[in-house]
Amino acid sequence: MNTPRKRNRFFRLVRFAAFLLFLALLAGKLVSWASGDTGLSPYLMANPDERPSRATSSNANPNQKIRIVIDPGHGGKDPGAVGKDGKMEKDYTLSLGLKAADLLRQDSRFEIKMTRTDDTFVELEDRAQLANEWQADALISIHGNTYKDPAVGGTETYYRYENGLPLAESLHRQVVQQMGFRDREVREDRLKVLTLSEMPAALVEIGYLTNPGEEAEMLGAAGQARAAQAIADGVRDYFNKQP
Repeated sequence: MNTPRKRNRFFRLVRFAAFLLFLALLAGKLVSWASGDTGLSPYLMANPDERPSRATSSNANPNQKIRIVIDPGHGGKDPGAVGKDGKMEKDYTLSLGLKAADLLRQDSRFEIKMTRTDDTFVELEDRAQLANEWQADALISIHGNTYKDPAVGGTETYYRYENGLPLAESLHRQVVQQMGFRDREVREDRLKVLTLSEMPAALVEIGYLTNPGEEAEMLGAAGQARAAQAIADGVRDYFNKQP
């Protein structure tokens, strides 16, 4: 006979089981959050214990000039993305990085250093270390994106810590405006060169080299001039708003 007492006991057991399940799910979420697991490539991602002690500082440079590190992505044995016509990302980022650095040097406020000036391979850790040891005020890492579907395109920009968000937003706004590619938004991610940098840092994916239309713009002289100007304008806009 299904008495009220038996029914109450059954519902109490169901509620207790649901509570235990909730606790188990919550514990799993906490473990995942603590480990920083995002499922991305370990080559690009940083471990939690790699986080620098001053990663949330806004300005570590005691000098009067504003120190900017330009980081052309990839290089040497690491070609990066390969476009439809066989052009490599490492060559594009170096060409664009040199142009952006030249534009910024025209502003007497800035002092520029590059992580590489030729086709050499530089470890991600060493790129961040160069900026940290120089006590840079900002690091900008330049990249070109890739995807198996050639129809996919657009500009996206990454930051790691809150102090890098305003820099990423300034760069992203200028690149989207001047290149005219789809706005794929500013995103937070645990990319190693950003995680290990002690100053505000942003990584800009200008466009997709695997998208034929964007590749033509990115590799053309006029497109590179616009992208370099966008990076320089983004840096200037960011520092114009700093105290």
